[in-house]
Amino acid sequence: MQGMAENDRQSAPVVKGPGRPRDPAVEKAILRATVERFVVDGYSRMTIGDIAADAGVTRPTVYRRWANKHDLVVDALDFNFQEERERNPLVALADLPPAEALTAALRYAAPFGPTGRGLTVIGNVLTEAEHTPGLLELVRRHAIGPRVQPLIDTLHRLREEGALSPDLDVQVVADMMTGSFYASYLRAGDRDPHLPDRVVATLWPILVRPEG
Repeated sequence: MQGMAENDRQSAPVVKGPGRPRDPAVEKAILRATVERFVVDGYSRMTIGDIAADAGVTRPTVYRRWANKHDLVVDALDFNFQEERERNPLVALADLPPAEALTAALRYAAPFGPTGRGLTVIGNVLTEAEHTPGLLELVRRHAIGPRVQPLIDTLHRLREEGALSPDLDVQVVADMMTGSFYASYLRAGDRDPHLPDRVVATLWPILVRPEG
């Protein structure tokens, strides 16, 4: 990632050679500890030493698997997303009626995550982005993008199938719909579980293909 702080990319010496196979449980513990530290401390303040301590391993154990903090965070965000998807799999959107498919895709795009702390991560990233170039793109690509992509794909598909207006600006609509989560949270300070239903019900008459 261009622009990341140099000390985030410095690698510990790695000695390669025969040894015991890596324990998947150890790697999962490290990745989960990394996500937790990313939420609590933010990227700049989190350290490999703290992550290792939280995971119950040594710093060399971490460095044998990841050369630097940047690479570890990338894998941790990807791992966290895959765990979320396993706990909350995306339904077959193409099998649903158009409005229901759009609602399900929007619900999947919610930035909170299962722990409800997704907005904390985003807040930390926005705070640090100016001083840590590349951090926002990292989170956009590995945390936000995978959640929002099904919504964008569903909008494209419904437009191509004729369910939505052929002139629909998919990216603008996706931004408006996902932006409702942030606006609602800032206004009310909590999460409305019915927000996706309300957003789609409100926008649907505007989005559908015009008659005639």
